[in-house]
Amino acid sequence: MAMRGWPLIKLLPTKTDFKFVKFARAFGILSAVLCVASIVGCFYPGLNMGIDFRGGASLEVAKPAGQVLVLDEIRSSVGALGLGDVGVQGIARRDSGAVDGSTAILRFQVPENRDQTEVVQQVEGAITQAVGEVTYSGVSVVGSKVSSELFVSGLLALGSAVVLMFAYIWFRFEPQFGFGAVIGLLHDVILVFGLIVLMRLEFSLNMVAAILTVIGYSMNDTVVVFDRLRENLRKYKTMPLREVIDLSINETLSRTIVTGVTAIMVLAVLAIFGGEALFGFSIALMFGIIVGTYSSIYVGAPVILLWGVKRGGEEDPTPVKLGMASRP
Repeated sequence: MAMRGWPLIKLLPTKTDFKFVKFARAFGILSAVLCVASIVGCFYPGLNMGIDFRGGASLEVAKPAGQVLVLDEIRSSVGALGLGDVGVQGIARRDSGAVDGSTAILRFQVPENRDQTEVVQQVEGAITQAVGEVTYSGVSVVGSKVSSELFVSGLLALGSAVVLMFAYIWFRFEPQFGFGAVIGLLHDVILVFGLIVLMRLEFSLNMVAAILTVIGYSMNDTVVVFDRLRENLRKYKTMPLREVIDLSINETLSRTIVTGVTAIMVLAVLAIFGGEALFGFSIALMFGIIVGTYSSIYVGAPVILLWGVKRGGEEDPTPVKLGMASRP
């Protein structure tokens, strides 16, 4: 017998009438405070740089085919040496191309006052004692110069993504929409950096990938809201702008909630069962989805309210102040 009320998505209201713009000023102030705190936190105490950006050594650890390397044992044994951040990742075997758990890449930091060869030998000894006889190959060291170049390249990638998203919104909609989208994106990126600082997550190339994914998700959600807003501006030409914005957000709210919750559920599983290597990546993405949804409602759309938009070739009435009543 079928369960009544299933699927549960039917429990979500099909129509809402929340007054989002009414609280835009308060949430705008909150966002500004959090962004300033996040920026300050990036300088003091600063980001917890990973091996990719701080420099370190890497080597390949392998067992004969059919035998399994326990990555957590490798990570804990090397971590006990006090070398700083340690990263372990299973890789595919060269001969078969399949990941069978017998080969891994180990990354660790080499203290500046320690001899590189001595540290590598110490690491190999600790691993052998923990997991038994293994073979080592591909020893390489990432110097501070290379790691700093990677850091700059990562920041350039984030900046380029924001600029390209701005150009996309500019050509698809209007400049006002473009400014709203970019401010929302910057808001999301800055707050994700703030979370990284607050939770002392390792800032590595994986984290750059997570932030780029957040930018893409946030832009997707913003485009959905802006597209409905543009349609309603053409449909309701005499309705006050704040009411059109509220209507547009309410009409896309159920879609936004379902998409966001679905993505967060998947990422929660990844954070719990994905191990230490994927924990920070998953947490940053979950937080980014939440703030990306929030910024579409309380950052991007209110910016359009401040600037005003064109309706049918005519300028909208003078931009209103957030939190104040608008004129039709």
